Amino acid sequence: MADLPSFDLSGKTALVTGSARGLGRAIALALANAGADIALGLRDLDVDNGVAGEVEALGRKALRLQMDALDLSQSYRAIDQAIAHFGRLDILVNNVGGGIEGPLLEVSEIDFDTTLDLNVKSSFFIAQRLARHMVEKGGGTIVNMSSQAGFIALPGEGVYCLSKAAVAHMTKCMAVEWGQHGITVNAVAPTFIETDGTSTALAVPEFKADVVERIAALHRIGLPREVSGAVVFLASPAASLITGQTLLIDGGWTAR
Repeated sequence: MADLPSFDLSGKTALVTGSARGLGRAIALALANAGADIALGLRDLDVDNGVAGEVEALGRKALRLQMDALDLSQSYRAIDQAIAHFGRLDILVNNVGGGIEGPLLEVSEIDFDTTLDLNVKSSFFIAQRLARHMVEKGGGTIVNMSSQAGFIALPGEGVYCLSKAAVAHMTKCMAVEWGQHGITVNAVAPTFIETDGTSTALAVPEFKADVVERIAALHRIGLPREVSGAVVFLASPAASLITGQTLLIDGGWTAR
């Protein structure tokens, strides 16, 4: 029989930060559908929007964790709780991110720091904490959340853009240092995706029309499952020789 690639995550446990809604929710459900048990990192433990029940409906275990990614002490406690509960964590998806819009001439130090904390600092230290565990158990997989904004310049979103570029390069650095321990580190970089976080901007007809035009090849807004499928691939045995890469999921925007 041919040696065929496997996308099966049965027996694996994954931690997904920011898993209550949007891409985090879609990723958590996709990983569960592929066979993984899920630790759900939630900014508010009382608000998971039913995602834990949906994971369990897929036949997988779900653990809800109080985990505000900007609170590193709280995040570390959540990671330790997940490891104690499941016995191990094999996959980390660093999904939390965001930023404050505004022209570069008007960006305040607070806005700058907040954006870098959300997109770079929190992801770095959460990955570091999980990597130490993965070193001890002999390997693992980390998927960071970059953005097409890290590869282009979006007027009014300069600090967000530079922070997501940092995530892509941070991913390379992690992959190079941690590969010797059997840890792969990659990132995904989506374009505009239909989520709660983009709904306000995309509700403006002129803005949406401009975005659709710039998504040069496919000319449509992306769907959460088109990102979550890529994450499942990068977390699966099928991607075992892929590390240090950022997969653009942009409908052709950056190819233009």
